[in-house]
Amino acid sequence: MRALLSVSDKSGIIEFAQGLEKMGWDIISTGGTYKKLNEAGIKVIEIDEVTKFPECFEGRVKTLNPYVHGGILHKRGDEGHVSQAKELGVEGIDLVCVNLYPFKETIERTEDFDEIIENIDIGGPTMVRSAAKNFNDVLIVTDADDYSVVLSALENREDTLEFRRGLMIKAFEHTASYDSMIANYMNGRFNNGFGEYQFITGKKSFQTRYGENPHQDGALYEFDNHFTNNFKQLKGEASFNNINDVNGALKIASSFGDENAVCIVKHGNPCGFALRDTLLDSYVEALKCDPVSAFGGVVAVNGIVDAKLAEKMNEIFLEVVMAADFTTEALEVFEKKKRLKLFAQGGKKLVMSKDAYDFKHVDGGFVYQNSDCICDNEVHNAHKKSELTASAQEMKDLEIAWKVAGLTKSNCVVYVKNSAMVAVGMGMTSRVDAAQCALKKAKEMGLDVSGASMASEAFFPFRDSIDAAAQAGVKAIIEPGGSIRDDEVIEAANEYGISLYFTTVRHFLH
Repeated sequence: MRALLSVSDKSGIIEFAQGLEKMGWDIISTGGTYKKLNEAGIKVIEIDEVTKFPECFEGRVKTLNPYVHGGILHKRGDEGHVSQAKELGVEGIDLVCVNLYPFKETIERTEDFDEIIENIDIGGPTMVRSAAKNFNDVLIVTDADDYSVVLSALENREDTLEFRRGLMIKAFEHTASYDSMIANYMNGRFNNGFGEYQFITGKKSFQTRYGENPHQDGALYEFDNHFTNNFKQLKGEASFNNINDVNGALKIASSFGDENAVCIVKHGNPCGFALRDTLLDSYVEALKCDPVSAFGGVVAVNGIVDAKLAEKMNEIFLEVVMAADFTTEALEVFEKKKRLKLFAQGGKKLVMSKDAYDFKHVDGGFVYQNSDCICDNEVHNAHKKSELTASAQEMKDLEIAWKVAGLTKSNCVVYVKNSAMVAVGMGMTSRVDAAQCALKKAKEMGLDVSGASMASEAFFPFRDSIDAAAQAGVKAIIEPGGSIRDDEVIEAANEYGISLYFTTVRHFLH
């Protein structure tokens, strides 16, 4: 039995080769892998002894050879294939272990196109695909984490067809994601990211219990190990809907840097947000906005949850708490709540992956775009349109309201007072309805909106929203501007003594 080992990531390859050698396998290798195995004292055959042709063109051609691919691809159970292999002097290669040139690491490190081109693997994917195609007869190994599993299967004669089929699927996933990455990079470099084809690939992080509803299957997939590195299920199992709600809460809570932000979300929409000196005070203030909706909701905490905060959270039913982390004492407090789920990122503050692109499924395909970014300078650099200037606290409230509005479904209007959200209307067909719905809810909750700052993620088309805001006692407003009736809106703000700022940036979210 012969194995061909040619890997860019050489972690664990010596131990893998030693395990194969111990079972009597002959080892064939190339380039740097050959050198490493040879230095480790493993008896290894250099590739040109098999190909009967030297590596050439600076290593661009070394395994693209019929002695290699014939050895991999000929069917062992086919008399014609076996006879022809014997006639041509082609010996079988029964295991192929390959991982590919580090294209991703290269494009992250340099813009040098010549170097990038040289890190596009050709022979590797060809060998992987050849071995995967002939998985009945050849084991294909593309993941270093599988080395011990493969050795165990061989030692115990458990390399069944089902086992080989699993490796085959993994191999085609490996080459597909690799080629997709190259195509996307080239389109990003030369076509502004929008080529004739768009490839979206992700690695499964875990299976959810089901999808949005029990009759649907679901799973979470990740880009660049984001969830592997930043999502720990400490208590309970994340559902499909939990992931969606956590995502919405995370985006808002993490957008305030190191501040003690707490965001409460229900069905993907914020129903509470606050910034205070402590996380406990932030949670208490956030809960005041809509404690009814917060029941069974998801809370994102931009920091570490301690026992005091845990005790306070335990006073109502929450479905999920997502935090940077939890103290041991907090986890002990939460043990009392059997249905509560706890997820953490394992750091001091919440982090987001900041994906460059965003997409949404529509029937028959998907729409794809650059990711929206709500930058801190949008508020700081906003254009004052009113005679009145907002106070420092009002500007802080405008910043909070603007970020929450931009991360909430349109049409959306957000009211913030003393760094806490006091009212929100979202997902409405009319901006006036969104503003009035928010005020109606605040009144039901006994919240005083007078003195609040207000944000709309898109322009007010008429002055009626300003009239309603003035009646509620709003003192500062921020919006993108851009309406043909902006002058009427500005006039209304001056009429009521409201400070008004235009960001010139719209943040629709659908």
